[in-house]
Amino acid sequence: MSVDWSSSLDLLLDVDRPFKGAPRRRALESALRTAIRDGRLTVGTAVPSSRSLAHDLGMARGTVTEAYRQLAAEGYLTSRQGAPTRVSWTPPRAAPPPAVQAGGAPPRWDFRPGRPDRTSFPRTAWGRAYRQVLAQAPDEAFDYGAAPGRAELRLALAGYLGRARGVDTSPDRLLITGGFTESLTLICHTLKARGARRLALEDPCGPRYPVLVRTVGLEVVPVACDEEGLRVTDLARTGADAVLVTPAHQYPLGVTMSAARRTALVSWARRAGALIIEDDYDGEFRYDRQPVGALQQLDPGRVVYLGTASKSLAPAVRLGWISPPRSFAADLVPVKDHLEHGPCVLNQLALARLITDGGFDQHIRRMRARYRRRRDELAQALATRLPALGLAGTAAGLHAVIYLNRSGPGDGPGEEDLLRRAARRSLGLSTLSQYWHGPPDRSAPPRPQAMIAGYATPPGHAYRPAVQALIDLLASRP
Repeated sequence: MSVDWSSSLDLLLDVDRPFKGAPRRRALESALRTAIRDGRLTVGTAVPSSRSLAHDLGMARGTVTEAYRQLAAEGYLTSRQGAPTRVSWTPPRAAPPPAVQAGGAPPRWDFRPGRPDRTSFPRTAWGRAYRQVLAQAPDEAFDYGAAPGRAELRLALAGYLGRARGVDTSPDRLLITGGFTESLTLICHTLKARGARRLALEDPCGPRYPVLVRTVGLEVVPVACDEEGLRVTDLARTGADAVLVTPAHQYPLGVTMSAARRTALVSWARRAGALIIEDDYDGEFRYDRQPVGALQQLDPGRVVYLGTASKSLAPAVRLGWISPPRSFAADLVPVKDHLEHGPCVLNQLALARLITDGGFDQHIRRMRARYRRRRDELAQALATRLPALGLAGTAAGLHAVIYLNRSGPGDGPGEEDLLRRAARRSLGLSTLSQYWHGPPDRSAPPRPQAMIAGYATPPGHAYRPAVQALIDLLASRP
């Protein structure tokens, strides 16, 4: 037996004010015509059943039925036995202006860094986890979430982070956020509330980081990086209250902080009474040697550890986590409770399920092998056609640095020229100059010219032609 679902449809019609004094049927007919002509009701849209609309408008059902019959005779509506009455005609309308996409259309060949391969999202495993969550989640899970995040995800993450990244944490010391930006914002607010004034950032670093820190009201102090990571001797002269670092895979240079620098950084934090904020954004993806553990394990009382699912799964999952020292957590939790109550609870529960049933580890291993093949293919293509260019930062992560002037300043094409030509070819890239935020050191050699290529970003089916397009660009002349 079919169910008349049109009886549950809502339709907002004002039949009193515009048609005051008119017979009820005429007023209803006019209101429906107006709604159709104005485009509120388009072709194919079902209207409520006569019984339902009569009840909502306080009319006799026969009045609605007669109105529907009249509009059907005029060609506005069509009805069929056993099916809802639907709109059958709308007046021609001018074509709408073309939609303008924020930021412009995505490039055809997308090597923009900071993104995973979206086509490789584990849809089947995630869907299975989501269905299990929907079937088994307690009713209270559908309420507003608590500020620290769901206990199920904090428990699963504590086990995973300790096992896979060497993080010294526990479920009660983890806070779930909507991603890195939200995590850093919360930490900056907390630092400021504790009296901090300066936050040191690696130079180069993500372009948004300095903006975010200044927005909260902290002073940004740039500290240069070299082949061993952040230069701790420079940091010691800044008077910074905290420092944000990417020790496993510096963003964007791709270097790994050496053991000596890690030790020196922790020693600085202890002497200065400062905090280290560790952004472990893609620590799972290491290819050429044993994984490098988190810096946090050297001194959990001085390091605030940040992680995210945006690289391991997808940005759309909108999940991140913070493991702060207990002394810092006491101030951080109230700030988080005041500013936000956490991301989607269902996503939290789904990720917890994915971790506990092994699906997350399986996805990481699969993607690690896939990204390594992509990196190798890019390196081979460059070595074959453009051996003079330098490729760096490829021991881990999802992007590579392609140096344009290994032989010295002025050698080879410049960043801005390549960026303009890349735009004409619909090829998405970043230049290294976009990541510097401090003035150049006049006593140091000129800053290198380089392109940042996110080799994880192109979809799998288009990777080889995308690499070919990139090589053709780098090999071309102005």
